[in-house]
This record gives sequence, structure tokens and C-alpha cells, in this order.
Amino acid sequence: MIETATCVLCQGTVAPDGHCWDCGKAQPAFRSHLELTTEHGAAGVTDRGLRRGINADAMALTTVGTWTIGVVCDGVSMSPRSERAAQVAAETGAATLAARLRSGVLPETALLDAAVRAAHAVAALASSVHAAPACTYVAGIAGPEGVWAGWVGDSRAYWLPDEGPGMALTEDDTGDHEALAAWLGADAGEPSPQVRSYRPRGPGVLLLCTDGLWRYLPDADSLRAELPVGGDLLEGARSLVGYALDSGGHDNITALLVPAERGIMPL
Repeated sequence: MIETATCVLCQGTVAPDGHCWDCGKAQPAFRSHLELTTEHGAAGVTDRGLRRGINADAMALTTVGTWTIGVVCDGVSMSPRSERAAQVAAETGAATLAARLRSGVLPETALLDAAVRAAHAVAALASSVHAAPACTYVAGIAGPEGVWAGWVGDSRAYWLPDEGPGMALTEDDTGDHEALAAWLGADAGEPSPQVRSYRPRGPGVLLLCTDGLWRYLPDADSLRAELPVGGDLLEGARSLVGYALDSGGHDNITALLVPAERGIMPL
């Protein structure tokens, strides 16, 4: 027997995407807290936070050969169905990255292609440019030769080494007063994703996160300080999300950690 959820507003039936079939209301409990892991140790945690009605963050995590792929997206709060935009972008980005890496293209090319595909998928959700779901986007790849990040918006990637100083791999697409200057959506036009590669000196982790985390822990050293000793990345992601919740949890929070085990000299 298949159990069905009931809408909190009209008592209708909730669809698999967390919206009511009858009135379209997004359900508060849908995706309120999710955790992902891979057999290679990568892990992600996303949480609704303490002040938001729904979780408009989304994440995806997969592996292809020696590559581990992560994508994190943050729905733009002023746009309709922002949680749907984030989910579609994360799923499309991860699937495109996996397919492109499997076909043998360079990680930089795969990241550019994936961001464009994700943007087109989000744009297709819009009924018009005046009712356009939107989200930010950051994707990361870790493999034996280094780490790569590609982004649109203000979701971030950080390199957190086991030893030595960490660093932000992304630069926020923001303008005056930290206003978002780039995002995925029909009202954003064709995206101009940015890509950065880095070859670490030693092992560490690639962190992908939304502003629900980095506004509380804005630099690499403070983020790494919250990771538990021992290398369990699921516990690490839980710890980061827990810090944001303990600090007020004003926004949705997502932290995704991907290990980079083999260290080689930097570019």
C-alpha cells in the first residue's frame, strides 16, 4: 500500500515534488532535512533552517570513475517555485557533469556545459520572464589531479586542506549592497558561468555551500575549525549545518563535502 501525504492548506494530495496536486502549495516538511553520502566518503546535508517555511536549497552528489561530483543550488527567495528551480538545476547539473566526464572532456569544459544545461532547464520552468523560478548554482569536481569549481551567483566553493591555509575557490556574483547580480532563470538571460581549478599540495576536502552557511562562517579557516577530527565527512557536514542552526538558522542551509585524497603541487 502506498501512503499519500495531505496538503497543509487544502487537505489535497501532495505530489512527489512536494507540491499539492490541487492548490499547488509547497509543503513545509518536504525536504526539510536531507543527507546524502557516497561509498567514497563524500557527504552532504541540507536543512530548512529555523525561519523559512520551505527548504529552497538543493544538492546532488555522484561519482564517475575516479571523479566525485557535487552540485549545490539555492532558490532565489523572491522568485516563484524557487525550491523547484534549485532541485532541477542540481539534478541537471550533476547528470550533465557525469555524462561529460564519462565522455572524456576536461573538467573545465564539463563544468561550463553543466551550468548552461542547468540554466536552460530552470528557464524552461517559467511561464514568462515575469514569473520565472530562479536559483544560484555551484558545482564541484574532485579527482586525483585536483579540484574544480564552477558557479553562477553567490553559492560558494572552498578548499579546506588537512594542513595549511584554506581558500575560497569562488567569487560571489553580487553588485551594490551585496545584491545578487547573476543567477539561473528565464529572467537572467544566457548564463556566464565562471570556473576555477586548483591542484592542492596535500589532501583535504572541497566544500560546496549556500549563504545559509557562509554568512555565519565566511572564511575557510572558520569553516575548517568546525569539522570534526577523524575525516567523517557526514559528521562534518552535520557539524557545519548544526553551527548555522545554533547561530540562528535564518536561511536554508546546505553543506556538501567532497574528499580529495591525493595531493600534488599547485598550479
